[in-house]
Amino acid sequence: MNHPYTENQIDVNTYLRTFSADTAETDLIWHLDREDRVIEATHITDWQFQFDNELPISLNNVITIPKNIFHRIIKGTDDCELRIMKK
Repeated sequence: MNHPYTENQIDVNTYLRTFSADTAETDLIWHLDREDRVIEATHITDWQFQFDNELPISLNNVITIPKNIFHRIIKGTDDCELRIMKK
């Protein structure tokens, strides 16, 4: 499966995921995860996060994503690096 990001594992449950500014918006699809996650941007970004049936929110906040809840990332202007902690 091709992903619209690159990812490096930091420890057992923590990953750094980078989305390029060149990522096609059509590659940023609605999806759900098999485990709870906490995500946070590693730097200030204009990329956004959206839960299904909710308005987009800034990725400059810590976001908790419950498993099996549809969500997506909305593209910004620069690269975006996220720290993802899987629970």
